[in-house]
Amino acid sequence: MRIYEENIRDIHNRPGEMRERKRGFATPEAFGEALATVPAGEHMDLEVRLESVHEGILASVTARTTMHAECGRCLKDFTAPFQVEFQELFAYTPTEAEEYGVHGDHVNLEPPLRDAVVLALPFQPVCRPDCPGLDPETGDVRDAEAAAESAVVDPRWAALAGLLAEESDVSRDTGSESK
Repeated sequence: MRIYEENIRDIHNRPGEMRERKRGFATPEAFGEALATVPAGEHMDLEVRLESVHEGILASVTARTTMHAECGRCLKDFTAPFQVEFQELFAYTPTEAEEYGVHGDHVNLEPPLRDAVVLALPFQPVCRPDCPGLDPETGDVRDAEAAAESAVVDPRWAALAGLLAEESDVSRDTGSESK
């Protein structure tokens, strides 16, 4: 039996029966390819609930592992806990509408697990929510204060910045607040 397969012999064609299983394993291959991945060999814990229904086996799965990523702002490598949940119906007699089916006395969780993990991985991961990223001029990692100070005005907006400066000067001279 392969890593992702679950034996359903005891609940096959018995609507109302349910089994819960927990297990951990090392992923045999990587999930994802961009900035965030679950690499091959990373430990993954699965909590699987298999319910027999009239149409087939309903699998409710929670997967927990560690995501390895490169920050989309500062390009530093980091790891973070990762969890994904999904439900999938494995039909006894799959039709075109159902993607997955029961194969003998087991269901193969690998395709829906892969789909759920890859779709849940962040497209632009960040090492922390307030990551300031790289300095656009030097390419060095900025700290938060330097990022706030170096708010360079785009030359296309410089005229508007000048108007704002004039307005604040006028309001100081008259002692009123600008709206």
